Amino acid sequence: MCDASDYVVGAVLGQRIEKHFWPIHYASKTMNQAEANYTTTEKEMLAVVYAFGKFRSYLIMSKSIVYTDHSAFKYLFSKKDAKARLLRWILLLQEFDFKVIDTRGAKNYAADHLSCLENPYENIFDPKEINETFPLKSLNKVAHRDPSTPWFVDLANYHAGNFIIK
Repeated sequence: MCDASDYVVGAVLGQRIEKHFWPIHYASKTMNQAEANYTTTEKEMLAVVYAFGKFRSYLIMSKSIVYTDHSAFKYLFSKKDAKARLLRWILLLQEFDFKVIDTRGAKNYAADHLSCLENPYENIFDPKEINETFPLKSLNKVAHRDPSTPWFVDLANYHAGNFIIK
């Protein structure tokens, strides 16, 4: 199973036993700035190339099935006038024996979950608003005689705020 979002690709290596999919290994990768600018089709192809690169030792001499929610993906292999990047990836994938099966996003849940991440490049340097009315004196205070508090409460309070509750 492979899936790509705007900033992350995800893949799941698994096997089918009696019509049930059993995952073996999960993998995901955050795209760099250049990869984040790829088209949706290129991102889906990147997810498949990443999966086959990551799981190469498992897939090299066996038949594989790629489940993806991008239906245009299976037509890329017959396209003659594709971008150079896509042609390179197609050449890389010709080493493997696999077929592509379209699946709904609901059935591609594991790879879809791995590819769900917010934009890691957004708002990195934006200044954050500081709430000046936050009651700092009550920060990290835990009742001392409460039996449910852990043994290291005094040490944590002293380390966080230089105080011990007696």
